[in-house]
Amino acid sequence: MADEKPQPMTPAQKSQLEAELAELEGPRRVEVVQAIATARAFGDLSENFEYHAAKNEQGLLEARIRTIRDRLDRVVLVEQDASASGEVGVGSTVEIEDEKGERMTVEISSVGGVSPDSPLGRALIGAKPGDEVDVSAPRGSWRARVVAIGGAQG
Repeated sequence: MADEKPQPMTPAQKSQLEAELAELEGPRRVEVVQAIATARAFGDLSENFEYHAAKNEQGLLEARIRTIRDRLDRVVLVEQDASASGEVGVGSTVEIEDEKGERMTVEISSVGGVSPDSPLGRALIGAKPGDEVDVSAPRGSWRARVVAIGGAQG
């Protein structure tokens, strides 16, 4: 699972991941351990649905914790000031318009937004307002126009 690729994030995005990790390693882990102990008390583990469900949840929780820890180990902090650079970067909030005139706002973020490594993210990085970008997505290519760029969102 360990990916060696750097993870560009704004300080706010890093803090968001750290908060999620603290929640998972603290209260959530305690809840899962308690659910396993409670289910174990029901008796025969071979046909104990609650026990198997709790163990499955524990596995998913531990996998998420490993994923977050791995990402945090590879963080490269970026400061995005759209007003200074005028270009889309990690942490930018971008308003785009597609070929049909439909507008959407996306945040370039590897934490809960459009990943900078996704087809849309790659197309938008470095773009300026008014630029048209080609997005080569798995379901086909499309064009988008950058309407506006905002700075890092916290």
